[in-house]
Amino acid sequence: MSELDIPAAALSRRRLLGGAAAGAVGVAGAVLLGHSPAAAAFESSPVGYASLNGGTTGGSAGTVVTVSSASALQSALSSGTSQTVRVNGLISISGMYNVASNKTIIGVGSGSGITGGGLNLSGVRNIIIRNLVFRNASDDSINVQTNTTNVWIDHNDLASGYDGLIDIKRGSDFITVSWNRLHNHDKSMLLGHDDGNASQDTGRLRVTYVHNWFEGTGQRHPRVRFANPVHVLNNYYSNIGSYGVASTMNAGVFVERNYFENVSKPTVTQTGDSDPGNIKVLNNYKVNSGTEQVRNGASVAAIPYSYTPQANNTVKATVTAGAGTGKI
Repeated sequence: MSELDIPAAALSRRRLLGGAAAGAVGVAGAVLLGHSPAAAAFESSPVGYASLNGGTTGGSAGTVVTVSSASALQSALSSGTSQTVRVNGLISISGMYNVASNKTIIGVGSGSGITGGGLNLSGVRNIIIRNLVFRNASDDSINVQTNTTNVWIDHNDLASGYDGLIDIKRGSDFITVSWNRLHNHDKSMLLGHDDGNASQDTGRLRVTYVHNWFEGTGQRHPRVRFANPVHVLNNYYSNIGSYGVASTMNAGVFVERNYFENVSKPTVTQTGDSDPGNIKVLNNYKVNSGTEQVRNGASVAAIPYSYTPQANNTVKATVTAGAGTGKI
């Protein structure tokens, strides 16, 4: 059976094989997808880049703390303990809270998360952020920077921030952004923050964006500088204001089997004052949408992991059913 013939029902219930198989993924770089018809649409471990470089396991499942106040949240996130931090309720914070290495941060139910501020990951590794609501951040909702590696941002609901909802920059690497719902916002996802940062960013900023729902957002889904290859796979774009994916500063972006609906510019190869970047496209599904811009597709590097893509015409149903909080 070809990858385009895989039934939507099976693909919409995909999960990464756990246990020993997940360990093999981190070593070999292969993404092995199985089917679990009774489960919700989620993976037990990240697919794509966050599965490489030793894998992304987050904090210890045996050390769990549940927090419901800003002070308790800040203390748990910054501690040197490898642990799982359960966020109970929508916690109002001020500014950006720093996250230490080896943390899993997960919301309780479908409405728990952070309002008023955001999370800052700087010079750390092995962090999982799942099932959280982010609202009204005074800066970025999630900021990943300064050579941070191995991060999995999965099944969150992000809206109404001040700057970026998920910004990744300053040499960060081996990151997967999956099953998130972004809405009521303009500048969604930045990958690379400045045209003058080539020395730190070139050869890094490798990110997989898969099964995200961009719902009525304006731009930057993502907006890429320098990175090659970036993998934009099986996302649903609906009623986008400006453009879908932008590649600039000689970046290489592979835009594969996404579903674009009411998107006048699915992909662009230049935006702002940045020099152009490179885009390769494959089998994107378009409804009332414009033509993709492409450039120097042969210069977009090969994706370094194995994966099974979903058929493009089934992406909308799968993502709208599975993205966001309350699905894991």
